[in-house]
Formats: sequence, C-alpha cells, structure tokens
Amino acid sequence: MTVLLEQYWWVLVIALLIGVAVAWAIFGRTQKTRVETTISPDVLDEGAAPARRNQALIDAPPATQATAPPAPNAAPVQTTEPQPAPPPPVPPVPAPETVPAQPAAPQAAASTGTGDDLTRIKGLGPKLSQLLQSLGITRFEQIAAWSDSDIDRIDAQLGKFQGRIRRDNWVEQAGYLAKGDTAGFEGRFGNI
Repeated sequence: MTVLLEQYWWVLVIALLIGVAVAWAIFGRTQKTRVETTISPDVLDEGAAPARRNQALIDAPPATQATAPPAPNAAPVQTTEPQPAPPPPVPPVPAPETVPAQPAAPQAAASTGTGDDLTRIKGLGPKLSQLLQSLGITRFEQIAAWSDSDIDRIDAQLGKFQGRIRRDNWVEQAGYLAKGDTAGFEGRFGNI
C-alpha cells in the first residue's frame, strides 16, 4: 500500500482538489449573499439634516425682506439693476363677502378672453388660478396692484396654499407680465 501511495500521490491530490471544487459548487453557491445597509435618519427625525432638495429654499432670502433705512452719513447705494416702474393703479379686489359665488363665471371669463392666463406666474397652477378667478381676480394688473393688506386678505382665502403669494413673489411677476415685459420677467424669474 505504501508503494502505491508513493507512486500515485499526484492522483490523490488531483482527486482531493476535484472534491473541494465540487463541494464548493454545491454548498457555496446556494448561500445567499447578505447585504448590510445602514439606516440613515429620516429628514423628519429630530436632529436630522434638512433635505438637500430644500436647501436652496432654506438659503434663499425671504421674498419680502425689510431693509433698514440708510445711516444719515452713509452714501446712497447704487444698484445696477433697473427698478421696474410702478404698475398702473387698479381698483382693489372687493372683499369676499361682497363677491357672489358663481361657479360658471371663471370659466366664462377665461373662454371669452377677458382674463389673463394666471398660470404664467411661477408658483400659480391651475387650481390656484381657478381659486383666484372665483375671487374675481382674472388680470395680471389686479395682482400687480396688491398692497400688503390685499395680500394678507387674499392669502387668508387660499387655504392650503397660504404663503405662496409672498414666497413666490406673485406681485412682482404680475408686474412684469402686466407690462408685457417678457425679457425682464425671464431675466428675473427664468423662462416662462
């Protein structure tokens, strides 16, 4: 027996390697690979970082930013950006109590061409446009002429859309669109 092992040892080594390969093929492939993941905190969890997509809104200055009057000895600050001309005076929108609810009136105004396409204002979609039309607001000139009290009064009636007027700067956008200044609008707010 010893003589056989000395002469054919290489056959035994090859058989052993083949056996290991077959065992790996049978048992090694059937095991599932585990994927270990780390759970990152949700943006709503306490102490979590803000969502990246909202960072631009967080870093942007407020739409209506109050500026302090210049110091008495300070030189006036020159801005290179031309200031838009004040919009023409438009009578204020009547209080909601005096506006009768007419569901067919907004659609009739839009179809006859008496109103503007309010959805051209960024941040004002079809639902908001319908809501504003039901309040009697159909023209860019009306929005451009809003005072702070008008904005507060209309904003209170926007329901879940409250705060959009100032945040999306509707008054300034409507001023450009009322004048037909598309170049100025696109320079300030991007393509229509």
